[in-house]
Amino acid sequence: MNYSSESQTSRREFLKRSALAGGILAAPAILPGNLFANTNSDTLKIGLVGCGGRGSGAADQALKADNNVVLTAMADAFEEPLQKSLNSLQAGHPDKVKVVPEKQFVGLDAYQKLIDSGVDVVLLATPPGFRPVHLKAAVDAGKHVFCEKPMATDVPGVHSVIESANKAKEKGLALVAGFCWRYDTPRREFYKRIHDGGIGEIRAIYATYYAGHVKPMPPASQRPAGMGDLEWQMRNWYNFVWLSGDGLLEQACHSIDKMAWALKDQPPLSAVAVGGRQTPNNEGNIFDHTFVVYEWPDDVRGFLGQRQIGNTYTDNSDYLIGSEGFGKSGWMAPYIKGKQKWRYKDSASGLDMYQIEHNELFASIRSGKPINDGQWMAQSTMIGLMGRMAAYTGQEVTWEQVTKSQQKLVPDKLDWKMKLEIPNMAMPGVTRIA
Repeated sequence: MNYSSESQTSRREFLKRSALAGGILAAPAILPGNLFANTNSDTLKIGLVGCGGRGSGAADQALKADNNVVLTAMADAFEEPLQKSLNSLQAGHPDKVKVVPEKQFVGLDAYQKLIDSGVDVVLLATPPGFRPVHLKAAVDAGKHVFCEKPMATDVPGVHSVIESANKAKEKGLALVAGFCWRYDTPRREFYKRIHDGGIGEIRAIYATYYAGHVKPMPPASQRPAGMGDLEWQMRNWYNFVWLSGDGLLEQACHSIDKMAWALKDQPPLSAVAVGGRQTPNNEGNIFDHTFVVYEWPDDVRGFLGQRQIGNTYTDNSDYLIGSEGFGKSGWMAPYIKGKQKWRYKDSASGLDMYQIEHNELFASIRSGKPINDGQWMAQSTMIGLMGRMAAYTGQEVTWEQVTKSQQKLVPDKLDWKMKLEIPNMAMPGVTRIA
């Protein structure tokens, strides 16, 4: 396909818009010396927004990352996950969890109450549809942020995230993304060797996210009497595009991010995809399988297979084909077969990537050199949206089209009593690019 000068300009405009001072689209730097933040007389107060499993894990890791931190506030739309998380965190960190009842916030505005409660660091771990609004509020209030992936479920949301990331840079605030593989020690060494020419020029990448099924959407008959549309959808958030972004974005975004990392965060030119829904999902409107083919400059292709169906083959790996060799990265030690063979063997750190990202977040705050992952975390989310758009429409989607999309999925105002219709599941060939 020949790409117009207008398309190339669109790619440059997005890069310019998302670029932050201090380097373009680089992976986070490894801080020298001890990964743990230095002891400091100033206690950092942490607030957790979103008290599900991932939020509870993030809070646990944050409390382990620094010797002088305390969890002082928690927020969730619902009471029960907050209390469950609080009990678990108190058991694990009895001296660091000091969340009094007055700072246990519940409801649609709980995030703002937490931000206003005097915390220094905010952990954002709600369903991703809320991420842009929550990130903006935290940055506007001058808070350091850990921001789970993905960053938005629609393109306007990504642009909001870019603006917040730029503002965080201007304010000297740390912003660390939950794209955890970029903080994984073996993967950092692997991609460094790839960038240094370990397999020559990359010609193609095949990435997989083949997993078992997720909790299906319950039938409408199981909806409790009196429960409004918004609560029903939020309690089953993974099944709705506006809340989760679809499995391609909410889960396989890790594979997308690693593909972008391998290609030095250069945005793709276009994408085509196939996908659909194999297993019944009642009112839900997400696909359960997608296969995307991305095209990068110089005829480089990225292939991404994503599936979440029970009793099927599982794999979560990245296969890199280069002009002078091959590289593989999965849950096992990554390796390269090129002019020189290499396999990662050093396990001296003993730290997993989830812990490292929090260690480096707090160390950067203490050092006065805050990390800002804003550029690439936004772009990787945009690449995921590009693939979803291609799958949902059945059309070839260019980078220009996705970055200029005006389709807004997340309502501007939320109310427990609001009427919230569930859009039909996308149908390739019928659903239009918006």
